[in-house]
Amino acid sequence: MNKWFCLAIAFLLSQLAVVAVNASDVKITPLGSHDGEFCRFDRALIFEDPNGTRLIYDVGRTVAGPEDKRLGNIDVVLLSHVHGDHLGDRHITQVNAGKCGQPDISQDATPNSNTVNIALAKNAQIVVGSEMNRFLANKVEANGGNPQSVKLVRFGASIEVGGVTITTVPAVHSNGLSGKFIEGELGEHLTQAGLTAYVGPPTGYVLKFTNGLVVYLSGDTGVTAEQETIVRNQYGANLAVINIGDTFTTGPTEAAYVVNKLIKPRSVIASHANEVATQEGKVILGTKTDEFSKAANMPVYVPLSGQTIEFNGNGQCVSGCQN
Repeated sequence: MNKWFCLAIAFLLSQLAVVAVNASDVKITPLGSHDGEFCRFDRALIFEDPNGTRLIYDVGRTVAGPEDKRLGNIDVVLLSHVHGDHLGDRHITQVNAGKCGQPDISQDATPNSNTVNIALAKNAQIVVGSEMNRFLANKVEANGGNPQSVKLVRFGASIEVGGVTITTVPAVHSNGLSGKFIEGELGEHLTQAGLTAYVGPPTGYVLKFTNGLVVYLSGDTGVTAEQETIVRNQYGANLAVINIGDTFTTGPTEAAYVVNKLIKPRSVIASHANEVATQEGKVILGTKTDEFSKAANMPVYVPLSGQTIEFNGNGQCVSGCQN
């Protein structure tokens, strides 16, 4: 057999092997306000299972509505709680509008919310814990959608969508719904009184993908015992997405304690930093993101908007691994 033919076959087989490996990885793509950066309001992450199922977590204010070309197909919308920066009271007009620390989020999404508008446009299910489901189902139905597409998963329970298992776990935070989302006199009275409507406790998630990857999504939370007893011991999360913003959630020191002592994942993605964390894609020294990255005992990956990170079933980053 011709030597060059054999070499060509060997090369082709090696490339097919690379494709096969990549096909078994979970892709995670941040949708922030500014390309290639980690900015003040960045929350949204898209998770794509190897089988093609796609979930978006906390669309917030940095997805430019349902028409945002970065979205693609969406099967599930996950919402941790109803605060405006997660539910989406308003959102960017377009990617890169404004500054990283002050993006142009002038597009009003109330009373529906960015979450509901995206779910409707994408014909996606919404998955939440606690009493948020009834409020969201009413919004979906009022806009011509199917209220049954909003799924309630109580703490300790799970639902499977497209091969991805979604489990809700406790988060310690508040969960007040702004009067801006409530039409009529009730919403006006709440706003005037400086009050919010309670819709049950906030939610964290554990996602298990078809390649074996188990991801903990903290939502907005403080330190909880369940991060060890449930997230680590019961579900064995090997990748954690954890809030580090301080004041409203765990700060960088507290978040480092959570990942180092309680969850002990193989890898971590920083989230909810509430700051201009990067410049030209590099972490700025002295930021909360920098502090957390140095304090964590495992690799910390910064969610640069539009840049996909891929993880294997063991929670190890295999592509796009800038940290």
